[in-house]
Amino acid sequence: MTLRASAAAAVLAATALLGLAPQAAAAAPVAAAPVPQPPAATAENRAAAAQAATAPDTLATLSRFFAREGKVSLAAAQPRIEGEAIPVHHLSPDFVAGRAGAPVARLEFLASRAVSSDGQQAALWTARTEAGWQVVNIATGDDEFRYAQLGAAKLPGGTVFREPQIDAWYVAGGNRVLPLDEDAVRAVGAAGTTLGGYRARVATAYGDKLPGSPYAERGAAGGYAEAGADADAVPVAAEGAEVPWAAGAGVLALGALGAAAVRRSRRAGPQA
Repeated sequence: MTLRASAAAAVLAATALLGLAPQAAAAAPVAAAPVPQPPAATAENRAAAAQAATAPDTLATLSRFFAREGKVSLAAAQPRIEGEAIPVHHLSPDFVAGRAGAPVARLEFLASRAVSSDGQQAALWTARTEAGWQVVNIATGDDEFRYAQLGAAKLPGGTVFREPQIDAWYVAGGNRVLPLDEDAVRAVGAAGTTLGGYRARVATAYGDKLPGSPYAERGAAGGYAEAGADADAVPVAAEGAEVPWAAGAGVLALGALGAAAVRRSRRAGPQA
């Protein structure tokens, strides 16, 4: 899978998303340095994420999100948040770099499941920002929750994480890294691999693309498109973005301008 801008992203004004102030929408689309996320999702973090996810402005945005393609009317959407926010981890660049003691994945954001009256589902991505915990993106579908359940069943107590460069989902625990989807199976095989074997693979694939590398300094690592001709469009992850290392980041880059509606869609295979 990959994240792809939905048609809604091109027509939703930034000022309509999560109460973004008009003057902020008019500002140049320059993302501030991302705020580091906490190392773990504490009860306090989860409570803050839940508060952001259930705020009236967030629910109003969700109504527009679910109604964007006419599947349900704005008045009838009646979005609700189900269950607790869950931590979502991504492959850690420190692990790729081989730093001593670095875990395989780091907390990227917390996800809350949003459901509309007609059964549509979306994930609210909530992250710590300079202004506190905020919803910074909305994604269709239930990937975060589904893979969390699969990982818990496959390796209880393990860490479920995503390798965003190829959109592969894994669960890691002890000395094992096990695949949770077809992209991960292509990467490490159906039986998975050792932690050392996985690090060797990602070091080969991404070792020259880490923060501070010439690749990153060229601006290639962020993977975020600049605003186009439509002044109301919100920048979204660019197709073919290979290594979005920018810290929690891709998420926070979007958060600086307002939440963008993104859609997941299947692709034929890993990006080159």
